[in-house]
Amino acid sequence: MAADLSQIVKAYDVRGVVPDQWDESLAELFGAAFVEVVAADAIVIGHDMRPSSPGLAAAFARGAARLGADVTLIGLCSTDQLYYASGALNLPGAMFTASHNPAQYNGIKMCRAGAAPVGQDTGLSQIRELAERWLDEGAPEPAAGTVPGSVSERETLGDYAAHLRGLVDLTSIRPLKVVVDAGNGMGGHTVPTVFDGLPLDVVPMYFELDGTFPNHEANPLDPKNIVDLQARVRAEGADLGIAFDGDADRCFVVDENGDPVAPSAITALVAARELAKNGGAGTIIHNLITSWSVPEVVREHGGTPVRTRVGHSFIKEEMARTGAIFGGEHSAHYYFKDFWNADTGMLAALHVLAALGGQDGPLSALVSSYDRYASSGEINSTVADQTARLAAVRAAFTDREGVTLDTLDGLTATAADWWFNVRASNTEPLLRLNVEARDEATMSKIRDEALSLIRG
Repeated sequence: MAADLSQIVKAYDVRGVVPDQWDESLAELFGAAFVEVVAADAIVIGHDMRPSSPGLAAAFARGAARLGADVTLIGLCSTDQLYYASGALNLPGAMFTASHNPAQYNGIKMCRAGAAPVGQDTGLSQIRELAERWLDEGAPEPAAGTVPGSVSERETLGDYAAHLRGLVDLTSIRPLKVVVDAGNGMGGHTVPTVFDGLPLDVVPMYFELDGTFPNHEANPLDPKNIVDLQARVRAEGADLGIAFDGDADRCFVVDENGDPVAPSAITALVAARELAKNGGAGTIIHNLITSWSVPEVVREHGGTPVRTRVGHSFIKEEMARTGAIFGGEHSAHYYFKDFWNADTGMLAALHVLAALGGQDGPLSALVSSYDRYASSGEINSTVADQTARLAAVRAAFTDREGVTLDTLDGLTATAADWWFNVRASNTEPLLRLNVEARDEATMSKIRDEALSLIRG
């Protein structure tokens, strides 16, 4: 019987429980399959602070080197630091992280040279097929005459920080007090170097690298995980708070009152800044779950909004196809042309700090013009049969007057005063619902109706 890796090879990464679903022996096969599929003679590898990450990364390196690829290990890093290394060194890369997932999970985010994404349609399905075959037949023998690749180490944190700071000038902003919650993730590794010497009074929270997440899950999109940050911002009288997820490729912002700033508002703010930097023109990518305010702001600032599916590989492909200067997702992923079209929460954070420090008002006032509608946020429901529940939602709204449906990603229903999207998670047995409306009452009504259908 053939091996089946479908449970851990997702739409745009590998993700699963260690060692139950995958381990170092499988990581070694993934390393070999990766260099085979991307035809690499050299690669770069980084990892987060999870207990299983160093061993998995080393095993992947062994598999790659065995087939002749030279391996550069950059060690502990954030995911966007790995993308920096892939871009700056022009090498395919692999990052060992499970992002915001609980401690027992780990995963691999892979990219081609220049941080170009590897997803299901761009090599990941072939990597899976090779690894499955080799699980059955045994690891491949190197071709005759193949010399094993070298494995070396390289420090990239300083260069990464310098690159980001070269993209956003913070030297002349007014002094700001910022609370940063690293969630025991990789923000604790990158923030001290990136923020060093800037006019920032940094109040650190949970900077100790600890992949068991002793304080809270490193997923700032879940409201319970930013409670500590909100309280600390208010207690310190800080200008803002920033939370990073486990691999620090996403950032989440709270204002001076401790109130969350919607990622869509951050997308709109950064889009306006990037368009201004680009002479008031350019394409901005937004996924279909970002607020109506994002395409509105983009058009108001002379740009062209392009709507796309959820997920980093889809956004990056669209960035490359359209030559977009910036892209944002509802999940607080932010993508920059100046960063090889890759996502970097740190660069988005620098933009927010520059925008806030470049004027005298509080953050709540600054973002109010970018946050225009009532939103549910993302609501997850665990369901046994995703397909059946989606069908029930579709049936309820198919013939409703004034409602249009589209299936770009899951199901989106749009009316004059509201829209919602419901889609299956790529990584968990969940249906995810997002609702937005012109007022709170309408949003609540549509949200409750959709949730009752989703939950049966």
